[in-house]
This record gives sequence, structure tokens and C-alpha cells, in this order.
Amino acid sequence: MADHRGDSGPPAGPAPHGGPALPGAHGRPRTGAGKWAAFKKSPYFPAVVLIFIVAAAAGLFAGSYTYAMANPTPRSIPTAVVGSPDTPPVKAFTQGMEKALNASLRLTGYPTYGRARRAVDEQEEFAILRARGRGVELDVSGASGATVAQLLTQSGAKVGKAIGVDVRIRDIKPLQKGDPRGLALFYISLAAVIIGFVGAIQLSVHARGLEPAERIACTAVYALLGGFCIAAVVDWWLTALRLPFVESWLILALTMFTSGMVFTMFNALMGRWAMIPTWGLMVLLGNPSSGGAVSWPLLPSALGLVGRWLPPGGSVNAQHTAVYFGGHQHAFPFLVLAGWSVLSCTVFWIWRHRHPGGREETVAPAADA
Repeated sequence: MADHRGDSGPPAGPAPHGGPALPGAHGRPRTGAGKWAAFKKSPYFPAVVLIFIVAAAAGLFAGSYTYAMANPTPRSIPTAVVGSPDTPPVKAFTQGMEKALNASLRLTGYPTYGRARRAVDEQEEFAILRARGRGVELDVSGASGATVAQLLTQSGAKVGKAIGVDVRIRDIKPLQKGDPRGLALFYISLAAVIIGFVGAIQLSVHARGLEPAERIACTAVYALLGGFCIAAVVDWWLTALRLPFVESWLILALTMFTSGMVFTMFNALMGRWAMIPTWGLMVLLGNPSSGGAVSWPLLPSALGLVGRWLPPGGSVNAQHTAVYFGGHQHAFPFLVLAGWSVLSCTVFWIWRHRHPGGREETVAPAADA
């Protein structure tokens, strides 16, 4: 007996052997909007976005550091003058230096050498200039800024020969022997900044179940341990720097905590894209403008101004004063770090319900009747 299937024909679906799709729900071609919606739900969408973000970040990273550090140019160098700046040898030397540097020496008069030296210790001035018979004496401070001291030393010697003025140059605040270029403080601050937010990233990946208060506590703990390890390696193991250990340790710990909480804040606000603003704020902008690798008088003016208000700049400034200008520590860099920490913790706490992770409350099943 024949098998009658009626007039409906074969079931809907794709034709065999790769032929054209048959009409029906599964055979209907996707529209452009449907393909885009499916692509956005697939893992390929974030992968493609990340490809472009990483490529752009690489170029911006190289560009920001090259712009700030490759060709440092002086604009205005704070210089103390003992006595009158109109003394003939001092005036001639000043004019020669400004012409050679294509920049101005921002001269401030001091009645005595002791007051001028105190201004250097307070990091208000980068050099001291005073008349010495028919010549001049230029005191530079390598600890205030190695790049500035090197520039003044090289230019001062050339200018003295060119104008026929005897110039005696000495470094009244030299860098430590283990750090002749003054970069070690920048490197340890850089380590604290990067490891600080990398630690927060790892907490969000491997410890998603942490509650908000627990997350803040864990960030503080790894910051304390990490800061101790950085200081111990640089001072005790490598002996590259003689640190005021407790003060330097706490500065590094505060830096790591601040950096970690900045990422945590952005993670609550932006979710999986939190790395973008964190990297931009802390690495692309903060580190080049911190004054650690290039002293702020040689940085582009905008970077020199903004950098002091960002966590990397606050960390470098606090660490620099602690190591080389003990007894003259300023509150401002600590206020910068503390302000960013408080801001980050507050924003994270307010928006903690949006932060990925946390433990879900489980409801106990009701007892059987």
C-alpha cells in the first residue's frame, strides 16, 4: 500500500548536498541585523574589540613615553640667586645660559646662601647661583632632578668658556652611588602602580566570590606585602638604594592600594572594559608625567602640571623626598594618594552592586510538610 504524505511536501530545512535553503524557519537566510546580533553575542565580538584596543594602546603607550621623555626640553628652571641678580658676572652668565638653553632661568633672590640652600632642600629651587669674585659659582642638585642637573652642568661649562667668565660647578645633593641616573625611584614606583592594578585584576578573575569589604581588605593586604617586597629587594638585596625603610615601604603600599582600588572602581562602573581607563590614567598619562624619569621643569608644561595630581606623580614625589630630603617631607603627595584611594573606595562602595562577582545568597529549601 502506498505511503501518502499529502500535498505538504518534504519537511522544511536546508537542501542536501549544499543546495539552496528550503523555505521554513530553519532555512530562512539571516538578515544583516540578525547576523550582527548573533555576532555581538558570540565570543568573537569582544575578541575583535580587544584586538583594536590592544593595537591602539601599544601606539599610545609608545607615543606618550616618547613625547614626555625622548627629548626633554627646558622651559623654566627655578634657580636661587644669592644677592643681586644684576651683578655683572651673574647677569652675563644668566643671559648666556638662557640663550644656550633656549629657556628662562626663573631667578629668585635670597639674602644668604643658607636660605637658598634651604629652598633647594624644600625642592622649591633646582640650583643656586652666586657671584664669586669675577666669576660665578653654580650649585646644582642631582637629587632634585638628575636631568636638570646634567643639563645645567653641561651648559654652564660651555657658557662660561664662551663669555669668558670663570664658572665653578658642584653638586650639593648628589644621587646615591647605586642609582647614578636617578631612575630607581621611578622604577619602584612604576612597579607599585602596575602590580597594584594587576593584583586587583587577578582578584576579580580568581576571587570573584569576595564581598566588597573583603575585596578592599584583600587589596590592602597584598599592597602591604607587595610594598614590603619591593623595598626589601631594592634596599636589602640589591643595595641599589638606601631607603628610609618604613616610610618608603608605606609609600609603596599606599601606591599599590590606590592603583588597585582605581581599577576596582572602574570595574564597578564599566565592567570588563575597566582596564581601558585604568591603563590610560595610570600608565599612559600618570607615569610619563610623574617626574620620575624626567624632572618636571623639562616636561611639557601640561604634563608637568597634571602629573602631580595623579597617583604615580604623588608616589614619585613622596618617595623622592623621603629618600633624598628627609625632614622636608610635604603633605601634598600623600594627600594626592589618599584622595584617589578615598574616591575609588567610595565610588566602588556606592556602585558595589554593579561589580562583577560576590557570593550569591542561597535560600535554604523549605522543610517537607
